[in-house]
Order: sequence, then structure tokens, then C-alpha cells
Amino acid sequence: MAVSRLFRATVLIASLALITPNNPLQASVAFGGIGYVVTVSLIPKLTESFIKIGLKGKDLSKPPPVLEIAESMGIVSAITYLSCMFGLIPFVFFKYLVSFTSIADDSSISQNYKAQYDSISDNNLFPHNKLAQYLSAILCLQSTTILGFLDDLFDIRWRHKFFLPAVASLPLLIVYYVDFSVTSIVVPGFVTDLPGGEFLLGELAWLIRLGNHIVTKITGFSFSTLASDYEVPTNPPKLLDLGVFYYGYMSAVSIFSPNSINILAGINGLEVGQSVVLAVIFLINDSCYLLSSHISEAAYDSHLFSVIFLIPFLGVSLGLLHYNWYPARVFVGDTYCYFSGMVFAIVGILGHFSKTLLIFLLPQVLNFVYSVPQLFGIVPCPRHRLPKFNKDNGLMYPSYGELKKKSVVSTILLSVLEKFGLIHLKRDAKTKEITEFSNMTLINLCLVWFGPLREDTLCIVILLSQLLIGISMIFVRHTVGPWMFGYDNLSWGVK
Repeated sequence: MAVSRLFRATVLIASLALITPNNPLQASVAFGGIGYVVTVSLIPKLTESFIKIGLKGKDLSKPPPVLEIAESMGIVSAITYLSCMFGLIPFVFFKYLVSFTSIADDSSISQNYKAQYDSISDNNLFPHNKLAQYLSAILCLQSTTILGFLDDLFDIRWRHKFFLPAVASLPLLIVYYVDFSVTSIVVPGFVTDLPGGEFLLGELAWLIRLGNHIVTKITGFSFSTLASDYEVPTNPPKLLDLGVFYYGYMSAVSIFSPNSINILAGINGLEVGQSVVLAVIFLINDSCYLLSSHISEAAYDSHLFSVIFLIPFLGVSLGLLHYNWYPARVFVGDTYCYFSGMVFAIVGILGHFSKTLLIFLLPQVLNFVYSVPQLFGIVPCPRHRLPKFNKDNGLMYPSYGELKKKSVVSTILLSVLEKFGLIHLKRDAKTKEITEFSNMTLINLCLVWFGPLREDTLCIVILLSQLLIGISMIFVRHTVGPWMFGYDNLSWGVK
């Protein structure tokens, strides 16, 4: 206990010493340390209060006797994070002092602002036009945290809560529309080089323009826009302006990202652990840009913006992981899953790499695709698909769903998955018909592939897989990406 307190005090003092003006990156690291200390200190003080009001549960993957532990402790990390992000504002954004003589004169205000901003030597602070993005992200996270906590309190049905993150992301998308509004994507050269590729691209562009025209007629808003200072190389790959459909894509990302963390869950440390690993992967990718001397100022600012959101998140998540790692002393709840997933959606959208975001979430994407037959009722889906704990040897085994009503589709699907080693089936000894199948999650699939494992070992296997896939995707993004698209935005981007 004394060593733990000394470590926290050391981290806190070092963090406070790091806070300096005109250095957003250093300030972000400092607030990450503060967030870690606050989270680690608050959780044990609040667990009894959570248990008293009924936010408690038993860890069914432990040998008896099993004591009740606090649930929904992710709310502590989320609120600590939001407080840190509010505290960061003076250290990240330029402070503009309005002169008395320029209060009623817009042109004087602009000149005064520019003069003050340029007067700071080696100015690393964000201008005020970034503040709207920052505040919209915080508002989005506040809404998501509230929705997640309501889910923990009232156990909202899956079909009702699935689209809630899209509502929470509206402030983010509205500010994106007003502030940036780039909705074009680059079409890989090999697509247009294919026979008929140019024709198909032209037809697709026409359909998109028609859809945008209809939306504009109904709403009065134009979504097919490019910033006036958006520059491309002399011979760029072709651009396809998705217009309003790009906003649909970003809304889908804001739905998928929180739900993907929530689906890949159920063993000690996995929800927080995968979030920590993802944050590290995102930071490595951001570092590729921040350490490069060949990127545009806008790309540098976008990835610095991403880092400023991720480092405090990493701090509060490590604080929560301290108590949620095997054997867990608290449960994180849906609050943390929604909160953490929305953080990644925010940095992907505001950092302008929402498409790259998906390749970093590849294990989550694969887990969702693998789960589709159960999620959409093709095969039976029990309420909980957690692996089964054997109290005799302390190991985790795959859990199984029961195939009571057989259909041609379900039988063929399960047989094909079995042939490729993607599922384990149990059959009737006499008729050889399928009776049970291992539940379709990556957690159960790991147990099918590697056999029974201890809970902490199983979690480490999944997290290491996430890390290795993420690092390989960074390599693919900056090697295969330029080959497919003709450039990498480490050296090409908006002005």
C-alpha cells in the first residue's frame, strides 16, 4: 500500500511539473498522468457506494465462494477523462484578449486576433477555430457516457440501444459539416484501370450526385463540398465526392465503434485492455505523422489533435485496468465500452482518418462479422455468450448454443464453418445431426483453436493478437496504401 501511494504521488508530482504553456503535447501527457492518479484513487473509495445502490454483480468465471463486486465503474474513468479534457483547454488553445476599441469592429477583431496569435514565438497552440471541434467532441462523449450509464441502470434491449451512439455523435457531425466538410474519397488507380472501371465510376458518381441533389432539395443544405484551399498533386488519383453519404458513413462509424468494444467483452480486463492496445496503436500511427518533416500543417494539426484526446484516455484507462485485470475487483459496465469506442470514433473523424480507423479495428470488425449469424437470428443466440468456466481446473472452455430448430441455411453455414476450423460442433451420436455449436465470438474461437485456457491467459492472447494486427495494419497503411492509391498522405494532404 505504501509503495502504491508513493508511486501515485510521484506520478502526480511529475505530471504537475510537466504542465507548461505553449506545449499542448506535454500538457496532454501531464493530464494523462493526473487522470491515471485520480482514477486509481477514486475507484476503491467509490466501490462500496456503487454496491449499496445495487450496481453490483458476481464474477461467474471464478471458483466459489464468489463475492459481489461493483459494476459500471467505467463511469469513474469517463468523468475523470471529461474533467481532464476541460482542464486542458487553456493549455491547448490560444488565449485571445479582446481590446476595448475593437469590440464593435469585426475587421479590427480579426486583425487584433492575428497580431496576437503571430506575436507568440514558436506558437504551438491551436487557434480558436479548432475549439468548436474540441467542444463538440466533449459534448459527444458526455452524451455517450450518459447513454452508457443508462444502459447499465436499465439494461436497455440490444435493438433499442444499437443506434443510440449515432444520436450522441450529432454534435460532432454538425461541426464537421460547418468546419471541414470534405466528403471526397480517393479511388484506387487499379479500379479505374479495370475494363469498364471508368464507366462504372462515372455511373456511381451520377447516382451519388442524384442522391445529394434530392437531400439538398428536401433540407436546403448542400453536402457536396470541398474546402477552397484543398489541393491535390498535378496527377492525382481520381476523387469521388460522396457528399451526404460520407456523413452516413461517419455516423455508421460512431455506431460501430462503441458497439464493437461492447461485443468483444466478457472476461476480466478485455474491454479496457483492448482499448489500451487500440490507443497505443493509434498513438503509433499519429507519431508517424508528427515525427515526419514531409507532411502538411493541416495533417500535423489533425494528428496532434488526435494525440491530445488519446493520451488522457490512456491514463484513465490504465487506472481502470488496474482494478479490472484478472482477478477483477470491479466491472467496467457498458458505460466504459460506449465511452471508449466513441473516443476512437472521435479521433478518427476529427483527425480525418475515419477510413484508417476501420483497419485498426480489424479484430472488432472480424468479431462482428463472425457474430452476424447469431446477432441476426440465422442460428440461435443466447443472451450471454461468455466462455464456460470449469471450477475443477480453473480453465475456460468454449460455451455452446443449442440448435433446436434446424434449417438448411443454418446447417450448411455451420458445416462450412466447421470445415474451415472456425467453429466446434457437437453431433447426435446416432443421427449425426448437429445439436450444439460453439458460440460465435473471437473469445470462444480462441478456445476452439488453442484449447482450454486460464482467463488471464485467454485475455493476453486476444490482446497480443490485437497489438500484432494493429502494428501490421500501420505497416500496410503506409506501404500497400500508397501502392494502391498512388500516394501516402504522410507526404500529400490538404494544405
